[in-house]
Amino acid sequence: MLYVDIPTQPELQRLVTARHEASASIYLHTTPETQNIEPSRIQLGHLVEEAQRQLEAAGVNKRLIWPISEQIADLRDDDDFWFHQANSLAVFVTPEQLHTYRLPNRLTEMVQVSDRFHLKPLLRAVSVPQHAFVLALAENEVRLIEVTGDLPAREVRVANMPKTAADANHTASVNSRSASGRIHADEGQKILLRNFSRKVDAALRPLLSGRTEPLILAATEPLRSIYRSVNSYAHLADQMIEMSPVQTTPAALAEAARPILDALHRDTIKAFHERFSARESDGRATTDVAHAGRAATFGAVDTLLVDIDDAVLGLVDEDSGAVTFDRDPNALSYGVVDEIAGRVLTTGGKVLGVRRNEIPREAPLAAVLRYPV
Repeated sequence: MLYVDIPTQPELQRLVTARHEASASIYLHTTPETQNIEPSRIQLGHLVEEAQRQLEAAGVNKRLIWPISEQIADLRDDDDFWFHQANSLAVFVTPEQLHTYRLPNRLTEMVQVSDRFHLKPLLRAVSVPQHAFVLALAENEVRLIEVTGDLPAREVRVANMPKTAADANHTASVNSRSASGRIHADEGQKILLRNFSRKVDAALRPLLSGRTEPLILAATEPLRSIYRSVNSYAHLADQMIEMSPVQTTPAALAEAARPILDALHRDTIKAFHERFSARESDGRATTDVAHAGRAATFGAVDTLLVDIDDAVLGLVDEDSGAVTFDRDPNALSYGVVDEIAGRVLTTGGKVLGVRRNEIPREAPLAAVLRYPV
């Protein structure tokens, strides 16, 4: 199972507003295959060396740089930490503190230093469903299948999960009379299946608590509708795998789930493009970085699409939102689009990290505004 700890909205807000003259943001590839994790530990050392070089070139006091190196060294030596990984690792470190997030996406490796964290790649993990679970549900079989973008699908063991509907109801068959002996046939079966579904939902609750990945249901009627009626997980997908999951392999279930994940993402991007086109004519949409910088500073951005792989370097004025651009990476400038995204989040807007070809005109960003600026 991928060990992921995607930041919550309050955590993301704290990262957005954090300021320190020696702030380093590091993204590197990892793997949940523990036997193959050593290259990632070595690569983290190379990336922190690059962060040190950039901080030294900016004239940052060495007394602020060495605590960063010490914290990264401690992290590299933590065997328990490296035993549980996903596909990427984000590290945000200052001389006083270090935060890590294990992500399901395979993000571009990079290091950025400035007086604030570079968060744009992290937004991809928050906004794009590449990691999901499939609940394969039948009267005589219950499985939870984990689906990822880069690894084979596999079954996840769930504590207290009932094995069958009969097992959940302590009866020989869900087609027999109810416990009271007064209800039978179809009505009695539905009561027993509803009880079964509640117990499945209860078993999943501790594992899915705090997660945002889609849960995709693979079931047939009447169990499909019954489970949906008792489900408590907020991210159960509307679209379902419409086939019997009985004796279906994890690989086959993952193959059936991936079009649903793609559709979820396409629907989100399509809706944004439609809003962008409708508002552009009246000055409430833009792909201009400078315009977006001003709008974000004044709280005018409702939704922002950003390219997670590209860094537009420069500065955004704290008061006016005026953007100045820089050509070379250094610790005096930062990712302008990243800063704009942070300002959108702090003013209640929504930010989606995507690939360049998903943004109108393939610009570094695209913004839908609440009002013209």
